[in-house]
Amino acid sequence: MNFRTLIYLSAIGVGLTATAAFAQDAAAPAADAAAQAASPAADAAAPAADAAAAGAPSDQVAYIFNTLLFLVGGFLVMWMAAGFAMLEAGLVRSKNVSMQCLKNIALYSTAGIMFWACGYSLMYSGVDGGYFGTIAPYAFDPVGGNALDTGYSTASDWFFQMVFVATAASIVSGTLAERIKLGSFMVFTIVLTGFIYPIAGSWQWGGGWLSEMGFSDFAGSTLVHSVGGWAALAGVLLLGSRTGRFAADGRGVPMPGSSIPLATLGTFILWLGWFGFNGASQLAMGTISDASDVSRIFANTNLAAAGGVVVTMILLQVIYKRVDVTMVLNGALAGLVSITAEPLQPEAWQAILIGGVGGVIVVVAVPLLDKLQIDDVVGAIPVHLLAGIWGTIIVPATNSETSYLTQLIGIAAYGVFTFVVSLVVWGIIKAIMGMRVSAEEESLGLDRTEVGVEAYPEFATGQR
Repeated sequence: MNFRTLIYLSAIGVGLTATAAFAQDAAAPAADAAAQAASPAADAAAPAADAAAAGAPSDQVAYIFNTLLFLVGGFLVMWMAAGFAMLEAGLVRSKNVSMQCLKNIALYSTAGIMFWACGYSLMYSGVDGGYFGTIAPYAFDPVGGNALDTGYSTASDWFFQMVFVATAASIVSGTLAERIKLGSFMVFTIVLTGFIYPIAGSWQWGGGWLSEMGFSDFAGSTLVHSVGGWAALAGVLLLGSRTGRFAADGRGVPMPGSSIPLATLGTFILWLGWFGFNGASQLAMGTISDASDVSRIFANTNLAAAGGVVVTMILLQVIYKRVDVTMVLNGALAGLVSITAEPLQPEAWQAILIGGVGGVIVVVAVPLLDKLQIDDVVGAIPVHLLAGIWGTIIVPATNSETSYLTQLIGIAAYGVFTFVVSLVVWGIIKAIMGMRVSAEEESLGLDRTEVGVEAYPEFATGQR
């Protein structure tokens, strides 16, 4: 481009600018008039504009974000089913891996159907300060419908609550592994997911009598984890230990699992899923404060798990002079269970401390169960039952709106109800169809005798 052309283009630009300025000046009176006419409407809209600027969402926006929280949280908790499957597959012996995989996919599917058929209504419909709701299938929103009065899609709420039920059943699966009949376990799963868990859950989350008293369990240290732990304890007392698990003198005989890498993978999957478990239990993400609280819950959840790991490692090194990786994995899970009752209120250091005590519980309780000759294959009773009790008791330390007495009443109520009812149900199952496989079937492994598909056919022979 030469100098003459540049001057010519500059002159055109100046002319266009001058023309635009003239047009703007000419339009000013009309613009002023329009602005004057519109001022009443603008004044009327000012409060709404101020509210929007302050971050107050519309009902529809809040509905969308709340629903999204339930769905994403539900995805993550559903992924915990894979975590339990891998953890259990890694901690049982090679000849029982297929059975644990089968049980976990079966219990997840059963939980979904039972929670639709009767569980959700028992837990949430018409509880009104009482002890349980109604028995009826749950009806989702119609196609294209909405539930702006609730603030979220009803189907998303059902989905999020349903995946919690499967978690409770998975706890039972791990404890009773390697010697329970598949049919007996599935019958108990039907009762647990369709009736025991929903009735227990209605007392707090369904607006039942414990909720009226002020009992607090944010995401289920007791409602989910201890309920599963109590049901597992009742079952293992009637089922008995694996053959050869305890010597004649009462000493525990180790039975190493099939795959530490699988167990570790399962633990990490559970850790990831726990962000949905605790974070989405905020139950709302339609405001800035809700989003901030969800973030805080994520951070505290992570710190508690880390605290459980570190404390477990230190104690194992001090007491045994070696660090058992399976105990450390359970230390992480115990930390997660411990913070679940109140993951929002604690400061960061408190979250680490709460999770760390969960690690202490694992180190102390696992050998204690051996002394009592209670054969808990995956350590679910220390992790879910005992750490769940600890997490629920300590809530008032960080949440001033709760009391230790009310928390203890809630823990006792859940313990007595779940343990007694589970013991009765297990007793009936044992009397009618039996709970335990034969000694020969146990020796050969349940993969071969009950499933017919061996996970590791090259290695799963004899007593391996």
